[in-house]
Amino acid sequence: MTRIRSTTILCVRRDGHVALGGDGQVTLGDTVMKANANKVRAIKGASADAFTLFEKFEEKLERYPGNLPRAAVELAKDWRSDRVLRRLEALLVVADKEHGYVISGSGELIEPDDGILAIGSGGNYALAAARALATSSDLSPKDIVQRSLEIAAAICVYTNTHISILEL
Repeated sequence: MTRIRSTTILCVRRDGHVALGGDGQVTLGDTVMKANANKVRAIKGASADAFTLFEKFEEKLERYPGNLPRAAVELAKDWRSDRVLRRLEALLVVADKEHGYVISGSGELIEPDDGILAIGSGGNYALAAARALATSSDLSPKDIVQRSLEIAAAICVYTNTHISILEL
């Protein structure tokens, strides 16, 4: 079966501000299936797997309001142990002004030291660009995310410049 590639996501937390952005490309093998997908969502009151996880995470936030670390840990535990959830092939980036995590189905819960998180096909390119910009400039998180995703799109064939950014 041909692999669907549908995510380049970057999150930057800096000076009490957070920006989370993603490109808009969904690729099936070597074919672009969608060029303007919106993969960034705010939780207030891309793929089916990601939406399932998004809903589960929203439930955890409702159970533990204002406690992102606890909600993230509980989702990671459920994802790892639930017979249906553990078959989902996705990663989830969640963030607030104090914390940011990458959550995986194998129970990994990763909070980077520098407040910069990235996943997906172009994630490593965006991560490298964001780290360089964060250490060598005074750009805002939103500007770092925008420029880093543009750099990733120039390198990664699975990433495009239809960028959506959410600021917290």
